[in-house]
Amino acid sequence: MDLILWRHAEALDLESQEDDMLRPLTSKGEKHAARMAQWLDRQLPEGTRILCSPAVRAEQTVRALQRKYKVRDALSPGASVQDVLETAQWPDAKFPVLLVGHQPSLGAVAAQLLGMAHGTCPIRKGAVWWLRSRQRDGVEQTVIFSVTTPEKL
Repeated sequence: MDLILWRHAEALDLESQEDDMLRPLTSKGEKHAARMAQWLDRQLPEGTRILCSPAVRAEQTVRALQRKYKVRDALSPGASVQDVLETAQWPDAKFPVLLVGHQPSLGAVAAQLLGMAHGTCPIRKGAVWWLRSRQRDGVEQTVIFSVTTPEKL
């Protein structure tokens, strides 16, 4: 199974009385989301399921891809690794899954799947981490298929 983790692009800073879920992308974030979406559009396999956090910044990021997606509360800021993996149906889904979400949740998912000693892995704003589940000598493994950032495209 392919699990593609896309962290939302750069958003406006949180003001003290502002609702975090309503923060929009900055103009730089919009450009980065568009650049990454263009790359993803060429790379995503047929039948990829796209799931997104309900936060405004995540939805603005995924809309740049111009594909159908579903909003999942389980991908909201602060989501647990278990919530994210259950939402993706990891590792048993019969189709690739693209998740658009937040740090530290996505980084914690990557760290757990890759067996990293620390609890989370830093994922840059707007970046994509493409992980793949495979069987090797009867052992389930997760490998990094690709990592890219908008600045590198």
